[in-house]
Amino acid sequence: MLKILTLAIGVILLTGCATTMPSSMIENPKVVRSPIENILKNVPELDGPKITIAIYNFIDKTGQRKPSENFSQLSSAVTQGAEVWVISGLQEVGNGTYFTVLERVGLENLVKERQLIRSTRELYEGKDNKNRLKPMKFAGLLLEGGVIGYDSNITSGGAGARYFGIGANTQYRTDKVTVAMRIVSVQTGEVLLSVATEKTIASYASGADVFRFLDLGTKALEIEAGAAVNEPTNYAVRAAIEAAIVELVTSGEASGLWKFKNKPNNKDIIQKGGVVHEEGTVTKNNNVDMAIPHLRPLPDVEAFKKWPGKTLYCSEGNLCIPSEVAVDQYKYERLRQENKQTNEGENNE
Repeated sequence: MLKILTLAIGVILLTGCATTMPSSMIENPKVVRSPIENILKNVPELDGPKITIAIYNFIDKTGQRKPSENFSQLSSAVTQGAEVWVISGLQEVGNGTYFTVLERVGLENLVKERQLIRSTRELYEGKDNKNRLKPMKFAGLLLEGGVIGYDSNITSGGAGARYFGIGANTQYRTDKVTVAMRIVSVQTGEVLLSVATEKTIASYASGADVFRFLDLGTKALEIEAGAAVNEPTNYAVRAAIEAAIVELVTSGEASGLWKFKNKPNNKDIIQKGGVVHEEGTVTKNNNVDMAIPHLRPLPDVEAFKKWPGKTLYCSEGNLCIPSEVAVDQYKYERLRQENKQTNEGENNE
């Protein structure tokens, strides 16, 4: 009787946990930051006046529906308002020094509002009123493109084990979204630049369960628990769009469409023995003034779970580490090689 009472209390407690949302999952509204904010804002400043550019639409060209285990849902797999992220990215690149973005997505509403203002002023102030609307700006460049690919279940897998009715399992899955973008000259209609970027969308789930028969097989005990982490598709689309914008800016500079005011110096500023050297030169008896970054790369799915919200650097084999660690590893290895060459030169002397 005591066992039955204990089991009943346990089931009630588990049911209460399952039907009540933990308070830690309830978040207040927050400002949505760019996935690659640092990269976007650290683009070198434009040498010259801001470029006037217009975006009419940036649509989903995939036609994909949100994937499901058994059938496709009616909802679209990716956002239908991707032009919002394009406009935001263009305004933020280089701390807002590159582009003057003109409203063309809601052009019909804009024109109607201007017509309403004009007709109202003519009605009450006459046709000779001096308070006229300023003319709308023209764009020298058009940005065209869209979300051109959404591939679901690119990679999937998992692992599990069970022993005497007690088991655990993990599962993972990755999708991929592809974005294409091009810049067109309004005067000639020529496509000046064209780029494409892609971003993986990772999902991860783990769980455990118990299934046992009690009292000589007359009663059954079953317990399940699990959790899943799904990278937001909207986050991945925005990251791919902003990466494409950065690529357009750097490609435009390389092809001579515009110039950087301060061209980036590929030589890193490395701290050596408490002294900062911008020339990358090595002086005698320099010490490596940073700890060796010990961090094992993880598969992309595990990396997204371990370092949420971090910008990851991934190899072709999908092994990833946070970007700041990758930079530290690069600087440390470069500094170590420089000191090694210096010591070899001193020994030869």
